[in-house]
Amino acid sequence: MRRPGKERQPWDRFHFLHFPLHGGELLETTCRLANTLKRHGVCRGDCVAIYMPVSPLAVAAMLACARIGAVHTVIFAGFSAASLAGRINDAKCKVVITFNQGLRGGRVMELKKIVDEAVKHCPTVQRVLVAHRTDNKVHMGDLDIPLEQEMAKEDPVCAPESMGSEDMLFMLYTSGSTGMPKGIVHTQAGYLLYAALTHKLVFDHRPGDIFGCVADIGWITGHSYVVYGPLCNGATSVLFESTPVYPNAGRYWETVERLKINQFYGAPTAVRLLLKYGDAWVKKYDRSSLRTLGSVGEPINCEAWEWLHRVVGDSRCTLVDTWWQTETGGICIAPRPSEEGAEILPGMAMRPFFGIVPVLMDEKGSVVEGSNVSGALCISQAWPGMARTIYGDHQRFVDAYFKAYPGYYFTGDGAHRTEGGYYQITGRMDDVINISGHRLGTAEIEDAIADHPAVPESAVIGYPHDIKGEAAFAFIVVKDSAGDSDVVVQELKSMVATKIAKYAVPDEILVVKRLPKTRSGKVMRRLLRKIITSEAQELGDTTTLEDPSIITEILSAYQKCKDKQAAAK
Repeated sequence: MRRPGKERQPWDRFHFLHFPLHGGELLETTCRLANTLKRHGVCRGDCVAIYMPVSPLAVAAMLACARIGAVHTVIFAGFSAASLAGRINDAKCKVVITFNQGLRGGRVMELKKIVDEAVKHCPTVQRVLVAHRTDNKVHMGDLDIPLEQEMAKEDPVCAPESMGSEDMLFMLYTSGSTGMPKGIVHTQAGYLLYAALTHKLVFDHRPGDIFGCVADIGWITGHSYVVYGPLCNGATSVLFESTPVYPNAGRYWETVERLKINQFYGAPTAVRLLLKYGDAWVKKYDRSSLRTLGSVGEPINCEAWEWLHRVVGDSRCTLVDTWWQTETGGICIAPRPSEEGAEILPGMAMRPFFGIVPVLMDEKGSVVEGSNVSGALCISQAWPGMARTIYGDHQRFVDAYFKAYPGYYFTGDGAHRTEGGYYQITGRMDDVINISGHRLGTAEIEDAIADHPAVPESAVIGYPHDIKGEAAFAFIVVKDSAGDSDVVVQELKSMVATKIAKYAVPDEILVVKRLPKTRSGKVMRRLLRKIITSEAQELGDTTTLEDPSIITEILSAYQKCKDKQAAAK
């Protein structure tokens, strides 16, 4: 870990903590970081924001918080300063831990600059602990502390705090249909038990296995199946910092060969992307160590499933299409565990995990019995890993998950139960879209668009996308005085990227004269979705529209947009 050509400094051993760590090193790093947090005023129950990409030091930061009884909230290192500040303020974070810069797919991310901008608006932040992923210098202000140097001064032993089973372990922000992110609260014992048990049984993890989950720690998959589940089971957990196609489309499979990974867990959006690069990049590398393949984040289409199973897994690996959520803490429906040799069907989550009792509900709130039926997916009894509340707003928690179907947890997803009694997830039923596995409320995007002075109204919907699974499509009304609408569109894309994140930017923004509204003023997004998915002949009941002729207007504007795009090609 020593940097060549430089005199060794006492903090050098922490500087390049993106190299492998064995258990003893991780424990020592965690303890030193925990003692650093305590020295800078972090106490049991305080909240710490972690704004870091995937790295051993980021994992140590999570574990250090847990060790001293502090609550961590990991904030995805692709979020903007505004999104970061909003989460820090909601959680009332006392300390922020970040890197000077991040590296992803050959690009440098200016993390410290984003934190500097965010904390200007965060009165609760007392310290910013800055680690170094690169050797580049960044501005250090009054709140800033060089983390590696501070850790080098600390004792390598830190006694763990004694915690109650229902004390908070972490909160993680997820999108809601109202536009305000929700701080989902997970507690100590139930979450850890569920993460460990699902990791062991769904993936058939055995002692000595190398577990490779390529998720970012800023999402629940990274929490449960990069950090807590594997480490609780004593597994070797692989951290993946890059992208699926950098430096080339063989990056995943080169990693599998080099590290001899036994379980590989990734997202359908990455599989669909790699599928387009062909089989050669996969077959170039030895994947004989693989025993289980996993899919997470969104329903996987059959073509991607078959390619993952046949090409990547040589038709010999078990493939588990897993369904779960930030709120569930861990996997709830998956093909395994099951009886020896039990069938696995493509593109289907299939079987509830131990303790999970799913039910399908109809529009009247009644349980749908039998097979070959569809409905709203609910869970009828509690399980250890489930979220306990939304931070600071328990009533919102009750309203969001338990009000629609009293006595049941409503997942927000629809599902189909087959003749064989298996479950297939059919997608979101609310105004939340799933972009490359990242849940995002359409209202969040609309709120960002609403800040543009030339746009009095907008409506955002999700629509199918070959790679991302879903993408955002925005319909906007532009004031007559706005001037060039193409300029407005570009400004809106920049605003959404700045206020939320780049992945939230709509793939399409269509300027229309009016939005389709009911007489009570509600925008009928159902109709907009049908227009762009070529279902305009099946609009259903439009009698509640204030002016049905608006549909013809929007169809005309959409057709002109498509013609313009075709001509440009």
